Amino acid sequence: MATPSKTPPGSDPKQLERTGTVREIGSQAVWSLSSCKPGFGVDQLRDDNLETYWQSDGSQPHLVNIQFRRKTTVKMLCMYADYKSDESYTPSKISVRVGNNFHNLQEIRVRTLTVMYQLCTCYNCYVML
Repeated sequence: MATPSKTPPGSDPKQLERTGTVREIGSQAVWSLSSCKPGFGVDQLRDDNLETYWQSDGSQPHLVNIQFRRKTTVKMLCMYADYKSDESYTPSKISVRVGNNFHNLQEIRVRTLTVMYQLCTCYNCYVML
């Protein structure tokens, strides 16, 4: 059974999709990973189950590559993080890069994740990038 989300109302991407506010377009892309352990790959990353996940198996940086077949406008990128369960495996920095191919990627957004148990009551959250 999935852990219930403690995400503030209005920021859950599944809820936004149900109301027609956003549309999930990840299925139109080809996904690849810099590395993964057997049974912890793209399928687990994308299966909508909060109990499954991607687990890298190599040196940093750990990369998730999302390639669309044609030029695609992406307005929102969401990632689920559960610091209480993942602790040291939760990423501390996320970089979003775009380009026409792997060799001309330009960084357009960087998000640093910080969690302090004493001040935070939301351990399970979606990160909007």
